Amino acid sequence: MRPRVKPMDKLGKRLRDDAASIDAKISAELDHRIQASLQGIEPVRTRPASQQARPYSRWLASSLTGIAAAIAVIAIINLERPGPEPIASNPVQPLVLPTINLKVEAAMLTSPLQQELEDLQSDLRKAEQAVREDIEISF
Repeated sequence: MRPRVKPMDKLGKRLRDDAASIDAKISAELDHRIQASLQGIEPVRTRPASQQARPYSRWLASSLTGIAAAIAVIAIINLERPGPEPIASNPVQPLVLPTINLKVEAAMLTSPLQQELEDLQSDLRKAEQAVREDIEISF
């Protein structure tokens, strides 16, 4: 079985072959400029991982500046707002409620309503008795 060649492997081989077939002459001036560029490069210096803490006075100054700015904004807003409206000096009138004459009488149940009430009371007694028998508790 023949090993399968990947397209990227073919491309890589072709590029290497093409690079090997290039025959270019580099002038002395170009070579000198390339060497100077390579020697002139310095590695990038990284900053130390730990940063110096800011002094306390800087924190205090920024806090005071923020507080002063907030006070100035509040003062400007309050100066632009109109003052409170004067309160009328009229005395408050007492609330007058109309009087209603109520004539209260006890309601007299008519016979159908009286019968319905007695039936409901009887049903409640029967239900209570059934529940007592089901859970066997005497009240």
